[in-house]
Amino acid sequence: MPIRGSSTRARESPLAPSDDLRQLARARLREAKALLDAGEWSGAYYLAGYAVECGLKVCISKSFNRYTFPDPRIGKGMYTHGLYELVRYAGLESQLKADMATDTTFAVQWAVAKDWNESSRYTLWPETDARDLYRAINMRAHGVLRWVKKQW
Repeated sequence: MPIRGSSTRARESPLAPSDDLRQLARARLREAKALLDAGEWSGAYYLAGYAVECGLKVCISKSFNRYTFPDPRIGKGMYTHGLYELVRYAGLESQLKADMATDTTFAVQWAVAKDWNESSRYTLWPETDARDLYRAINMRAHGVLRWVKKQW
């Protein structure tokens, strides 16, 4: 189902506009929490990571100027799922390093989240890993998604 509009057709583009990606990041985190509450650890793990991916893609999209063709490396980078690669394509690598140096709790949360990737859907994740990832992403003061939102 599309985020906006009345059409039931899937979008032509595989990438949603920035506002939709923001909504998707929040939705994936809510869905991950619902799956955690239902004891569905693997699904929770998988969707929690997608929340960060969507958020980082919002950050990347900020580099696109209207009526300007984006740098092909950045355009290609939109199709990766690796969180650290997305940080790099968004131009946030130095900001990430600086924030990890000044906030060691955030650095620990990033260390938990950074290894997530789309292939996690093929793994059966235990409860502890799912809860750890969700906590790392959603921690109020030091969470990864909070950090990403500051970059939006």
